[in-house]
Amino acid sequence: MNRTAALDAVVFGVDIQSGDVRGDAPSYALVVFDGESIERDVVSRRKLRRRIEGEEPAIVATDNMYELAADKDALIHFLGSLPDATKLVQVTGDERPEPLSRVAKRHGVPYGKDPMEEAEAAARLAAANVGQEVSAFTDTTEVKVSRGRSTGKGGWSEDRYTRRIHGAVKKRAREVGSELDAAGLAYDRDATEKYGGFSNAVFEVSARPQDIPVSASRSGDTRVEIERQRRDGIEFRPLAKRRDHVVVGVDPGTTTAVAIVSLDGTVLDVYSSRTDDAAATTEWIIERGRPVVVAADVTPMPETVEKLRRSFSAAGWKPNRDLPVDEKKHRTREESYDNDHERDAMAAALYAFDNHADQFDRIASKVPPQFDVGTVVDRVVAGEESVEAVLRDLDDDEGDEEDTTAHEPRELTDDEKEIKRLRARIDRLESHVDDLKDTIQQKDERIAEKESQLEKARSEGRREVRKDREVTRLQRRNEALERNVEEEQEKREALADKLERLKELWKLDHSNFADVSEKREGLTPVKVVEQFTRDAIDDADERFGLVEDDVIMFRDASGAGRSTAQQLADIDPMLVLRNGNLSDAADEVLFDRDVPVAPADLVTVQEVDELAVTREREVEAAIEDWEERAEDRRKERNAEMVDQIISEHRADRPTSEN
Repeated sequence: MNRTAALDAVVFGVDIQSGDVRGDAPSYALVVFDGESIERDVVSRRKLRRRIEGEEPAIVATDNMYELAADKDALIHFLGSLPDATKLVQVTGDERPEPLSRVAKRHGVPYGKDPMEEAEAAARLAAANVGQEVSAFTDTTEVKVSRGRSTGKGGWSEDRYTRRIHGAVKKRAREVGSELDAAGLAYDRDATEKYGGFSNAVFEVSARPQDIPVSASRSGDTRVEIERQRRDGIEFRPLAKRRDHVVVGVDPGTTTAVAIVSLDGTVLDVYSSRTDDAAATTEWIIERGRPVVVAADVTPMPETVEKLRRSFSAAGWKPNRDLPVDEKKHRTREESYDNDHERDAMAAALYAFDNHADQFDRIASKVPPQFDVGTVVDRVVAGEESVEAVLRDLDDDEGDEEDTTAHEPRELTDDEKEIKRLRARIDRLESHVDDLKDTIQQKDERIAEKESQLEKARSEGRREVRKDREVTRLQRRNEALERNVEEEQEKREALADKLERLKELWKLDHSNFADVSEKREGLTPVKVVEQFTRDAIDDADERFGLVEDDVIMFRDASGAGRSTAQQLADIDPMLVLRNGNLSDAADEVLFDRDVPVAPADLVTVQEVDELAVTREREVEAAIEDWEERAEDRRKERNAEMVDQIISEHRADRPTSEN
């Protein structure tokens, strides 16, 4: 038996083994089914509850929900105690359940009268999406954030203590709201403002508890409670949509198209795809009905359509000749479709229906109300049985099933007899209570009317709050965008300033400075280094390169030592411009290596960011000035050397004897 993807978890099948649910100690036959393996056990009510809470099955399945609870109130309490992801399913139907034996036979599930076999049948049926989910709660959950302790006197003064607690509640409420927003959940919030913050905040969230990223907790000054909203009564919802018997038209090829038509000739759905394989097409059909006839618009029937027909054990239909395009257009003129493939599939299904319409009507006229017409049509058309034979078979099934549902009565114990007597008394008292309740029905109706008006007013208020919240969000978004625009404008202005400086530099290169009247004069680049240090020289070399015959300017030339000067001399620049004075050691090294050094104010330097230029003639003049000073310095050094040699010679000459 195939299970849907939604039920790929554990299913508990439960049937009462012994005792009475209204007694003190009923026992249950429990079957745990995971789609492949089966576990069987007999458990008490308490152990059953513990296993449900501990293992959190996807479904707890039974043939009668009142085997798990004595009455409606107890059933609602049981539903409220189930884990968030666990459903209670009555596999035999809703308020008017069928016998379990009939349901099991209809779906091909093994059945026996033993409670363990009935529990297994319930588990297998629920795993196959058979049955009705029993629900006493809506899909709306209330998340309440409130004070975790009393606002009586604490260690501080009472006012400060109260303000702290209310502030903590407000902070936690904001956190809960942020978590719900992050999860994309719709909710309404109703907060009670108190001194210092909130005394409580109630979130009405449109989701089940397992879909909410907030859990019940209690921590210090706050607590969070989560509770699903109850319905007015018990509601039944089918696990799977009803799949009626249908006629299917197929147009195979590079693009496969399928059309679904009901047994009354109504087009229910149409679909086409270039990528889906046969398995995907089959699954699409299964989700929408049970094929009685599978049709094609050409003859002979294509092999792809024939395989699909055999997989459903359906009857086949094909025209005597390929359907002309104009006839297909005429037959589908009142229907909508996206392409020619969908039109052809729809035409095949409609012509197949036309061919079988009279047969369908004849069968329907012979089927009594208690039998499903689609089932009879399927067995007559696809199975080639007679209507009478099908009805006899179904009638025999009904009789057999009624027999199989009977249980042998057993003699009641004294305790059970006493319980029965007390129940009769309870029934009489409950009848009296019902009479008393009638006297206040009008008041209840008035109260309900007032509550409806109040809820309407609250709903209007919540809409206004949501509108204000949306306006606030849009305002914040607008402010953020305005800030971004301002930042971009500042960047644009900065780039515009830089562009103007680059234009000025270009003008320098083409007009040879604005204050020079000559038509053109050469310029030379100047490479600017922030400090006369090893790190600054290395950084400049890495950014724009320092090579031989460069003009290098130091913004701060002080602090250089012998090794730093040696590093600069190894580059062999054409000229070194300095701001500030060189150290004696650096000056000595550069002089010995014949590296020209001049004050930066001897030349005119124009800078744009890291770019700088100066006049070639000013560079040449600075170098000539350095050479003149260097020549004087060499003469002075030579004179000093001569004086030193003469002094040393005199000191070494022996004195004359007396």
